[in-house]
Amino acid sequence: MNFFDPKPPADREKILQIQSWVRDRMRLDEESIVMVSELRCSEPDCPPLETVIAVLDGPRERRQFKFHKTIAEITSIDIDLAISSV
Repeated sequence: MNFFDPKPPADREKILQIQSWVRDRMRLDEESIVMVSELRCSEPDCPPLETVIAVLDGPRERRQFKFHKTIAEITSIDIDLAISSV
């Protein structure tokens, strides 16, 4: 894997959809921050790309969810399962 190869940009509409799913399921207000990032993974047995969702809803309220999928592959079911496991 070459970390310097550019990856294609993620679909902005899909990112907005994921953020909306997270906001709805977690009942977040508009002041809460939901960040969706697609990162290269270098850990053993990790896919080349993973998606990380970070939720910042207060000065000490931070949650993070990792998916061994690209942003394009994330579904509302993935979000439901991740949130229900917290």
